[in-house]
Amino acid sequence: MTVRFNHTVVAAKDKVRSANFLAELLGLPEPQPFGHFMAVKLSDGVALDYAQTDGDIPGQHYAFLVSEDVFDSLITKIRERGIQHWADPRGHRSNEINTHDGGRGVYFQDPSGHYMEAITVPYGGW
Repeated sequence: MTVRFNHTVVAAKDKVRSANFLAELLGLPEPQPFGHFMAVKLSDGVALDYAQTDGDIPGQHYAFLVSEDVFDSLITKIRERGIQHWADPRGHRSNEINTHDGGRGVYFQDPSGHYMEAITVPYGGW
């Protein structure tokens, strides 16, 4: 039997803004309404279903494995727009990227305070 990740719900203060923010930065298709969600479809068929909430949102961590060209585009957009970013998850290396495992990586926050990460090589090489 095969097991594959299909979708997850992402809490958002403004589901349209957050979904568009991520899709645009990563060069993904425009988010689509799906029930009361705004769905962001990733390249492998996984969906992030953004749901609007008025309550407090604890910041979650979402990591994306991206190609070199997507990373180039992402980091250019982040820098051009003045989006705070870090090379490390604790935010000690501000406005930098990392080069772990021979790849590149960056952390940034979305409009709802979630911690997004983009890497070009999986950590540990697996």
